[in-house]
Amino acid sequence: MAQRLSKDDWLQAGCVALTEAGPKALKAEPLARRLGTTKGSFYWHFEDVPTFHRALMQMWKNRAYEDIVTLLDQQDSPVLKLRQLAQIAGSGAPEEFGGLGLEPAIRAWARESEAVAQAVGDVDRKRMGYVQELFEAIGLTNPELTRLLYAAFVGMEELSTHDQADNSSALGTLVDLILALHEADG
Repeated sequence: MAQRLSKDDWLQAGCVALTEAGPKALKAEPLARRLGTTKGSFYWHFEDVPTFHRALMQMWKNRAYEDIVTLLDQQDSPVLKLRQLAQIAGSGAPEEFGGLGLEPAIRAWARESEAVAQAVGDVDRKRMGYVQELFEAIGLTNPELTRLLYAAFVGMEELSTHDQADNSSALGTLVDLILALHEADG
């Protein structure tokens, strides 16, 4: 008897399919082939493909923001949170969720889908707001620093789709540079 697939199995497969083949792979038939099952299993969990897309984006939003903030909030200081954030952000999604290519694939999909663009915009605003709060907690009030750090993160993710580099060290260096400049001013 074949293993019963969960909703999360389908969403995880969707992340990998999106990373490897783009949004055209986010349909019941290609996903079922990828998982070696029938479309019936897909429709057991999702009313239709748009429902699957919404669930996929909700899962990504949770993993890309809420889960990370929950983890960071275990740190005591804003400086430690910034450094840990650089480590988390620089290493990308786990391989079983598409790895370093997941977020660039979602951003590419956002250029074709208004709903995905809205989800990406929501996550971007939340992330930048959180980083700005961390910077302000240590006395850095220039919002351009937040934008600079976030743009570096987005750009490094795109570069990693070609070279598979882990960006943790580079983002950590940028955070340390910003903190050192702040300490030199203080």
